[in-house]
Amino acid sequence: MEPRDLIKLWVDTFNRHDADGLAAFYSDDAVNHQVANVPVVGRDAIRDMFSAEFAQADMVCIVEQIFQDGEWAILEWRDPLGLQGCGFFHILDGKIVFQRGYWDKLTFLRLNGLPLPAFPHGG
Repeated sequence: MEPRDLIKLWVDTFNRHDADGLAAFYSDDAVNHQVANVPVVGRDAIRDMFSAEFAQADMVCIVEQIFQDGEWAILEWRDPLGLQGCGFFHILDGKIVFQRGYWDKLTFLRLNGLPLPAFPHGG
């Protein structure tokens, strides 16, 4: 399966809020680094991350573009609330071994009515 095809299946699984199904796309020691958060390491931890996120917000991924370059697939996405982002997926032997996502966490929190982080006052 080509990386772009795997990402299409990943998006379908994401939109079903299926954390177990998503975890199956990752290698045992995969890294998922959403740059707004600390990296998550390992398939089980990635499953737990998705479970927690799906419990927190009703997330939907609408594909804008999927690009492929060898072992890499790049997903440009948006959601129905107006958030936009992109993800880079390194895929080896049919499994995601590394994922990095770029999106605006503050916008995500605001759009989903979630608590905003406390910002320290400069001085």
